[in-house]
Amino acid sequence: MVDLQTIVDEIAAEMAQATERGAVASYIPDLARIDPAHFGIAVIGHDGVSYAAGDADTAFSIQSVSKVFSLTMTLGAVGDALWRRVGREPSGSAFNSIVQLETEQGIPRNPFINAGAIVMCDILLGRYEPREAIAQFLRFVRALAGDDGIVIDHKVAGGEQETGFRNVALANYMRAFGNIQHAVDKVLGIYFHQCALAMNCRQLALAGRFLMNGGRNPATCRSVVSPQRARRILSLMMTCGHYDGSGEFAFRVGLPGKSGVGGGILAIVPGIASIAVWSPGLNERGNSQLGTLALERLVQRTGWSVFEPVVLSAPEG
Repeated sequence: MVDLQTIVDEIAAEMAQATERGAVASYIPDLARIDPAHFGIAVIGHDGVSYAAGDADTAFSIQSVSKVFSLTMTLGAVGDALWRRVGREPSGSAFNSIVQLETEQGIPRNPFINAGAIVMCDILLGRYEPREAIAQFLRFVRALAGDDGIVIDHKVAGGEQETGFRNVALANYMRAFGNIQHAVDKVLGIYFHQCALAMNCRQLALAGRFLMNGGRNPATCRSVVSPQRARRILSLMMTCGHYDGSGEFAFRVGLPGKSGVGGGILAIVPGIASIAVWSPGLNERGNSQLGTLALERLVQRTGWSVFEPVVLSAPEG
């Protein structure tokens, strides 16, 4: 029988000894000051039991991991109409690239690159005023995690607004194609505040449980999304959740996952577990270096990869 607590303890100890930790995101002032020595991991099993180690209770800015929740919320608001304005294909480019928008008429490749997430914020702005859109998003994530202590770090959001020139360019470029329909500053205000959501590994793993459980929150037994929609969100996490490093993550880890430049990764083992790791040092693709390594080792020791073969019993006779 797998002893998950022993496994996560061992992984945390191994990550503490790692010398190659990556580089923290330097273009967001408050992220640039984070100590790269941090590492946390939390695993929530299908039975609700939590296994955690390291800095699992230290809050960090989840950044683009928030796009999993904004995608869920946007699909709940407009359904498949979203796909008329956002694609479902891997980008093969950096998360803040503007290159493809010109050739593809202002339609972002997928909802997990910055341009795609900005379009989702524009859609939500069509239903709520900016402050209410941010408040609704926060309430949604708190409800998923069952924790009203989750907050938005307004200092991080302010820093992003002051330095987010590429995102301003992306939004204005898409507006030129008619794919942003509201004032750019209001749309980006929502986007920056979503990215500045502060959570710890336990909270993030709890918030992801509905994707482990076919779209239903196991703590409340309430449906968040349909099973089909949960599968589709997971498929996008697998193919697009790590930007131009998504293929490498699938190769090494083999789980649907979503990363953020704050160093967090949310990974889902359908039917088995919701996992969150955090280590702020990033690799050259902007994904957590030790977070990826930790998930790779977790999968090796548990056999949780979605590509793990299923052994069928031989037919009788």
